Amino acid sequence: MPRNEERLGAKKQAGAEAPPITEKDSILDFVLPTEFVDLPTKGKFYSENHPLHDKESIEIRYMTAKDTDILTSKSLLKKGIAVDRVLQNIIVDKNIKVDSLFVGDKNSLMVATRISGFGSEYKTKIVCPQCGNSAEMTFNLGELDPRVPDEKIEISEDGTFKVLLPKTGVEAECRLLTGADERVIFQKSEKRKKLKLPEEALTGQYKLFIVSLNGVTDRGLVEKFVDNMPALDSSYLRKVYSRVAPSLEMKQDFICSACDGETMVDIPFSAEFFWPDR
Repeated sequence: MPRNEERLGAKKQAGAEAPPITEKDSILDFVLPTEFVDLPTKGKFYSENHPLHDKESIEIRYMTAKDTDILTSKSLLKKGIAVDRVLQNIIVDKNIKVDSLFVGDKNSLMVATRISGFGSEYKTKIVCPQCGNSAEMTFNLGELDPRVPDEKIEISEDGTFKVLLPKTGVEAECRLLTGADERVIFQKSEKRKKLKLPEEALTGQYKLFIVSLNGVTDRGLVEKFVDNMPALDSSYLRKVYSRVAPSLEMKQDFICSACDGETMVDIPFSAEFFWPDR
């Protein structure tokens, strides 16, 4: 019977040594590509001991097949941490924690990750705010512009800003919401759903981002004030916060096919965002 090396066409000449197999010969010998994502905050709101302090961008690697497995994990989806787990995996600097990112920066990271993994075209359903008709709409995530903070509002060294509420005259010191705050809001929302209690969408956020009221930091007093805040103060605070918080401009023009109404709609982070083929 012929020898294996002859049968495989790999018979070596007498005295010659076969070249050693190195890692470079492996199909797995490659480096995952990375990219730098611009931070809407430009690192201005992070404390001096944060890795992103005064940094204008963050380096991430592209998503892998294993990352997409995480996005389909039922247990992680139920806990609301599947996307955060993937984002944490793809951040190159492991000293940076997703929970510590401000929401605007985290949203920018999510959009960049979605584009690198599935492309910039995002199809999802939109409900017309004028007539309630549901229609499919395609967003181009690659064309989103950053929303810069209002330069007229002074930001402290601690990354906080003050708002004088028009109705009560109370001075509210506020900070930007982080990924950790988003998790708290999600968990409280799920708990209230189970208990069949009404949502606390706005007041829940206020209780997290208000640092003090007229210098008072007691959380019990802050939360009691929020629950009884006049609607005028609430509306004003929400508008000022949106002017201060850097983010991507997550809006796009929408023309309803049913009523021909034209309006701006928010780009939703629906199921199709990271599961476009589902």
